[in-house]
Amino acid sequence: MMQGEKIKLRALEPTDLDFLYRLENNTEFWEYGHTQTPLSKFVLKQYLENSHRDIYDVKQLRLVITDLEDKVVGLIDFFDFDPKNKRVGIGIVIEDSVERRKGFALEAVRLVCDYAFKVLDVHQVYANITPDNEKSIQLFKKAGFKPSGIKKDWNYFGGQFKDEILFQYFQ
Repeated sequence: MMQGEKIKLRALEPTDLDFLYRLENNTEFWEYGHTQTPLSKFVLKQYLENSHRDIYDVKQLRLVITDLEDKVVGLIDFFDFDPKNKRVGIGIVIEDSVERRKGFALEAVRLVCDYAFKVLDVHQVYANITPDNEKSIQLFKKAGFKPSGIKKDWNYFGGQFKDEILFQYFQ
């Protein structure tokens, strides 16, 4: 477990099934997670049963964000872990808008980036953000990420193409 001043980060537990079910099936987040289909509790239960697998094996790591009283507020994950090229992608979601803008996301990003550089020995962490996702852009800039390029018409969602900005953070 990792802990900051406002949050804790912990591994997924079987008791997170209902939380994951709500999150993965919330269409508000589908554009950012690059999915367009709902997930069943059966599929998510299988995912939880395998969530203990090593990041070097599955190339991803999902951690639950809780407040200091252990209330689940969101998820942060690494994806496309590439130990050869020493990089990993990062994504984050705070489920309830009431829990946003409290500093939870910024602290979570800082904690996992510290983990990535010190434990996983990566050279960079990157995030892919659409230009209209202003809150994520602000968050990652505040965490030290810098925009380094635009992928034109990269994602197709809701009947339109959107650009994607690549943000990078180097140790």
